[in-house]
Amino acid sequence: MRADRLVSLVLLLRQHGRLSAAALARELEVSTRTVLRDIEALSAAGVPVYAERGRHGGFELLPGFRTELTGLNHDEALALLVAGSRRGAQAFGLGPALASAMLKVVDALPESHRATAAGAAQRVLIDPETDLLARRVVAEEVPDAVVTEVRRAVFAGHKLRIHYAAADQTPKWRTVDPIGLVTVRDQGYLLATRSGADRTYRLSRILAAEELAEPAQRPDRVDLGRAWQERSTRFRTGGDQVTVLVRVDPARRHDLVGTAAVRSEETDADGRLRLEVTFQDPRHAEWALWHLATNAEALAPQWLRDSLRERAAAIATCYGGSSRE
Repeated sequence: MRADRLVSLVLLLRQHGRLSAAALARELEVSTRTVLRDIEALSAAGVPVYAERGRHGGFELLPGFRTELTGLNHDEALALLVAGSRRGAQAFGLGPALASAMLKVVDALPESHRATAAGAAQRVLIDPETDLLARRVVAEEVPDAVVTEVRRAVFAGHKLRIHYAAADQTPKWRTVDPIGLVTVRDQGYLLATRSGADRTYRLSRILAAEELAEPAQRPDRVDLGRAWQERSTRFRTGGDQVTVLVRVDPARRHDLVGTAAVRSEETDADGRLRLEVTFQDPRHAEWALWHLATNAEALAPQWLRDSLRERAAAIATCYGGSSRE
């Protein structure tokens, strides 16, 4: 629709500043002639678009121009309302702002779309607080003062001073260069660098935070998805690594490889998979194999087999007699 394209054109100019007709045509996937007609339509409607001639010329909005673009269509509004049902904003202290924004989105809709979009959003639930087994998902609590300072530093591109309590360590102050924020299963993380080295901090372990005035040393653009994947891989393969030979039910392979790095894999005659995997440390290996129960068997090393057997024997002894009432 032309109305949607005109809104997109204005948004492109607001976000990127001066753009040539050819660049606008590529972004909007139309011809340059169509772009020129749209520019004329915007000017006629009172939108202050002006042309800058020359080698580096193009179209640009008058500096300081702002407008309320309330022409959301039904699907756009529905997408925003559904996104607003996610709890990720809670992890970053944006819950109240998100609720307010959703009210404004609904209010900006035409009367004909308002009821249908809001009603459709009520029929989509993302990340409920409990799963089908009634296991409650507990979101980590982060003080508002902490998450506000962290968020400001990330968005402003400033250095951040944090009082961080790493696992089994005394809390320490450290100055970092924040890169971005990530939420995974209701746990918030700060991706940063310290002295040039990658660091990942759990928000719930930040006891205090202070945004500094000094600019952060970080790239202008970042692919957070890729950065998170790389750090996850390093986390799984770092520390006091242990290599385990394990036989696993093919139906539970995903559960195993989701927490370990696979070095080799083959299929046994009975259809079970035989994998050589690397865990971060011995405790990680025992935890992962124990949770797979009889769906997996650790073949080596022997200390892991002994540890799992002792744990199973302790459980059997606990339930071997009659209950103590």
